Amino acid sequence: MSTPGKLVGVFALCAAMSLSAAVAYRTWPRALQMPSRAYPSPGLENGKLTAPFPAPSLLAEVGSFDNELSAYLWFDYVRSRRSAVQNQVLITSEETSAAPAYHLYLIVPNDALRAVPYIANLKARGIVRTSALIFSNPHDVAYRRDQTALFVAAYQRAVPHKLENASADDLLPSVATFVMFKSNTDPRVLPGSKHESRNLGAEQATELAADIIAVARFYNLPLDAFLGIGAMENNYLDIQGDLRLTVWKKKAQKDDIILKRRRHRVLVSNYSVGPWQITRETLRYAHGLYLRDRRDYSQLPARLRPPRTLELDLTDTHVLTTYAGLLLRELLDRFDGDVQKAVGAYNGGPRRPNPQYAAGVNLVAVYARNILERLSAVNRQAVARPEPVEEAETAAQQPPSVPDTERTLTTADGPKTTPSDHSY
Repeated sequence: MSTPGKLVGVFALCAAMSLSAAVAYRTWPRALQMPSRAYPSPGLENGKLTAPFPAPSLLAEVGSFDNELSAYLWFDYVRSRRSAVQNQVLITSEETSAAPAYHLYLIVPNDALRAVPYIANLKARGIVRTSALIFSNPHDVAYRRDQTALFVAAYQRAVPHKLENASADDLLPSVATFVMFKSNTDPRVLPGSKHESRNLGAEQATELAADIIAVARFYNLPLDAFLGIGAMENNYLDIQGDLRLTVWKKKAQKDDIILKRRRHRVLVSNYSVGPWQITRETLRYAHGLYLRDRRDYSQLPARLRPPRTLELDLTDTHVLTTYAGLLLRELLDRFDGDVQKAVGAYNGGPRRPNPQYAAGVNLVAVYARNILERLSAVNRQAVARPEPVEEAETAAQQPPSVPDTERTLTTADGPKTTPSDHSY
């Protein structure tokens, strides 16, 4: 065979071998490389249907914050709910390039048939707002428990800082965070509710907090009690009170909404307004106190100074805060500085102080003082990553229990059922 013929034969053989290799590659049986599934695998356990995820432990991240106080308040709130098991709620921190980030987690059963409905129930009730399932392991859970214990211990330790000695500038961020937290946990502003748009944002909360601090300092009020009244009355929300409230009076006055007339008497609307739930008639009384007051109101920011002429339907939130402070100051003077009696009278009137209302305000006051006084100390304490702990040692560890006063506070988040009656 000639040389060209040999070359053609060689090329034909190579082509045939290449074609055979390609066909073999395409058709030869091979094991399929399927991605590992992150889905639950249904099965039976003790005769019950379960659907565990492919992980030793399961967490649900239910909150992420860039503010430590916000994170701790929500942590304390979630763990106090009856629907959540206290020692199954975790709070952690991590360093990021910008600033520390804080996260809330729930330890949930590793069973989709239980975990998913449990989280959905918490979200429906507004206890948590977001959720994301996270695969974990006992060592990681133990580490998060240790961080949680550090947070709780830090917020429970005694500190020398007193609320009365703190400057307004130092108090403002913490008070604003507390006010916004209380408004956000009010059931009336849950997502999808009628009053969702009335929820306080950061700017509104900061403005109201500045007003509260300024009025408390101007009238020499106990700030914790003043904060407690705002929480009990309306959780600092500017939502109108019960429109059905009425009162009989001898004669109608300017701006009265007259509902009925009888001989020498008129029935007028007396609903309450604003975050302090001051009734229309009490607003008249507070304005009278203001007109007779000899304090130098130029020391208050201009937005907090009441006008000389009262316009019932045009009184804004700033001035309502001033009137609320003036009412509390007048009651404190009337009861010789007895805070409990004065607070009870803010709701029930001087002749019938409401002890239950006073007790509720006190719970909020104690909690607010505890949080606000400790924040400066907590800010100085870095939450460092603890040393690894053996699983057997951490299995029985639980975060310290929240004092009953705090747990009771966060259980009663709704507004009071009866408006304040400041009848004098």
